[in-house]
Amino acid sequence: MSVALPRRRRRTLFAGLAVAVLALTGCSSDTTDEPSSNVVRSTTNIAGAGVVGVERDTVGLCPLLAPPDDVGRQGDSRLVLGSGKATTVPADPQRIVVLDTPSLDAACTVGIWERVVGAATAPALNAPDALRPTYLGTGISQIAGVGPVGSPDLAQIAALSPDLIVGSDSLGAEMSARIGEIAPTVLTRSSASWSDRSLLAATAMGRREAATAELAKFRTDAADIGRQIVASQTEASVVRFGPDYGQIPGSDSFAGQVLGAAGVRRPFAQMSTTTNFDTADPAPAEGDLIYVMFAPGGLDNGTAILRTDAWRDLGAVVDGRVFAVDDAVWSGEGIIAAETMLTDLKNSLNAYVS
Repeated sequence: MSVALPRRRRRTLFAGLAVAVLALTGCSSDTTDEPSSNVVRSTTNIAGAGVVGVERDTVGLCPLLAPPDDVGRQGDSRLVLGSGKATTVPADPQRIVVLDTPSLDAACTVGIWERVVGAATAPALNAPDALRPTYLGTGISQIAGVGPVGSPDLAQIAALSPDLIVGSDSLGAEMSARIGEIAPTVLTRSSASWSDRSLLAATAMGRREAATAELAKFRTDAADIGRQIVASQTEASVVRFGPDYGQIPGSDSFAGQVLGAAGVRRPFAQMSTTTNFDTADPAPAEGDLIYVMFAPGGLDNGTAILRTDAWRDLGAVVDGRVFAVDDAVWSGEGIIAAETMLTDLKNSLNAYVS
């Protein structure tokens, strides 16, 4: 393609920064003959894309329990304004059920995850037998399930005798009302920013101050890591493949916002809102390097596209700068996900696939 050579010339401006090749330990293993269910943490290469995060720790990821807030506390209770509704919740809840991954991320962020007695399930691509995204650690993976995200089992929730339920208003009015009959329920607004949703979930759990401090730390970490990796010198493309589509997560996406916080530039075509693209012509995916995500059910479609001649003609592919990242992290909505994504950037932005 005509774009490949100009891009390789422009990369020489910062190639000296990439003195270390991304450590993809062991022999790279392609998934050509493997079904989606066999993609596991040990996989280091998917259709030529180096897998980021293989070495990620899975133990002790959540901090110690933060003390409950004093502000707004009225004895043993607190009034919290969720999605259009004020709810009286325990000031220091002991038995929590969470109905979506962002709320589970918030529970980890403020260290209250050990009081989560039940959580809706969301199997991860890289661990299809797990009940939770692996980036939250092995401890959280042991929490009892209460049905899948989006359609929780009310009987299972009630059997756990929760004193607080936290989720999202994407469940709909009827389901939300039925859940609210079981225990005090706080629902975040699905249209709100990921940071606002994280703070509200933590507020419901009585620990907004701790979440606010962690959010401030993320912003500081993002700026620091951005300077360390000279993020402004790289145009990072992000592509997400679903079962029958290719998507460019834009500046409105979680991935786009975290990249922006770290000062990573995006190709001009990716600076707007999230859009789909014609996978037969992957030119919109071009960048100095490309991060690839596979949405649930999107691995077969995505790997098929990554093996086409049109994709392999992209400059970033020719240069060996395509990285597969955990969709649960890069499409996540939470402070732990954001910090994990920063680690991925630190380990890959100036690297090449071995």
